[in-house]
Amino acid sequence: MRVYIPYLLVLMLAVSLFNGCSGKSDDINDSGKSNHQEPSKSNSHNEHAHEDHEEGGLGTVHLSTSKFNSLGIKVDSMPTRSISDVVDINGRLAVFPQHQAVVTAILGANITSIKVIEGEKVKKGQVLAYLSHPNLTNLQTAYIRAYSQMQYLRKEFDRQKRLYDEGVGAGKTYQQTKADYQAIKGEVKGFEAQLKQLSMNVEKIKDGNIYVDVPVVSPIDGNIEKVLVQIGQFVDAQAEILGIINIDHVHADLMIFEKDVYKIREGQKVSFTVESVPGKNLTATISAVGKNFEQNPRIVHVHAEIDQKEPLLIPGMYINGRIYTESSLVKALPEEAIIGEEGKTYIFKAEVHREDGKMEWEFTPVEIRTGASDEGWVEINLLEPLPNDTQVAWNKAYYLIAEMKKSETSHEH
Repeated sequence: MRVYIPYLLVLMLAVSLFNGCSGKSDDINDSGKSNHQEPSKSNSHNEHAHEDHEEGGLGTVHLSTSKFNSLGIKVDSMPTRSISDVVDINGRLAVFPQHQAVVTAILGANITSIKVIEGEKVKKGQVLAYLSHPNLTNLQTAYIRAYSQMQYLRKEFDRQKRLYDEGVGAGKTYQQTKADYQAIKGEVKGFEAQLKQLSMNVEKIKDGNIYVDVPVVSPIDGNIEKVLVQIGQFVDAQAEILGIINIDHVHADLMIFEKDVYKIREGQKVSFTVESVPGKNLTATISAVGKNFEQNPRIVHVHAEIDQKEPLLIPGMYINGRIYTESSLVKALPEEAIIGEEGKTYIFKAEVHREDGKMEWEFTPVEIRTGASDEGWVEINLLEPLPNDTQVAWNKAYYLIAEMKKSETSHEH
């Protein structure tokens, strides 16, 4: 007995451990199988829900009549409207060269007086400053001598001609007198041209009236743009004294990029703004299209005549605006009817539902592509056609998309 009892105990213990291990293994396998299947079922459900969301896209918005009225939502069919394509532009105000002038000294002289200040309006021929120098006095006295000599030689020429015609005078004397007279006559004309350029009265100088101070006059109507000299300063011949610009002829100098040049023609309308006239859109008409490309950047200059000449339109001011090009009849809606969401653009189809005597508005987003815009209206290109009698929201698109998101969030919770 002492020999077999331990053996039987060991055998029974071994059988018991074997059964226990076998049961644990089965439990593990069952558990593993169960854990594997449950996530699969859950993932399948989530994928199905995601697919429904993708297929359904954005949801709808339901509004009661009172809510609809309080928001002031406007609903109507989508209209056809004439919309011009536009080209956004920038540039500066400018004046053509023929309406600008540089006033210079014809001869070297000293500035004795300045009669104008920057910004002052002047008329053509108005005295701007005075010059004085011995060279100017010498020019006048030289003219008087030449003029007097011409008067003498003219009489001598007339006398020699009469004698020559009568056969009394020598031909050589007549020819010499004629040559001397023609030479001094040309010299006098040259002096007179210089004196007129200096704005001096030639007739007064003939009578012996010498100008001590020589006037500098304006060659055009305009405004003094700059004064570059001081009293007492010596200025060389052809040195710039003043600058004049006529801002009554200011125009819009627009820069058009190469990709838009083909759209631009004379006669097209331009709308633009400048900082000096805040809150106001100015208009202009294209008068000339440049034929030369600037290289950096590649642009063409386009000139437009401004329709309303405001007093504070000063050359050099920066402007920006748009050019209205081709017009066409398209389906269009106000900007308030359009909303962008997650890279897509939508409008809202509107439908009325009646239930139990109550009226409810339903708004459904419709994906679109936008085209040209003009004065707050935007061209609508439908991805799929809608019936002709379809009603759409003309405004409050931002509110409708916000309500839609709010509804989706509440539904998820």
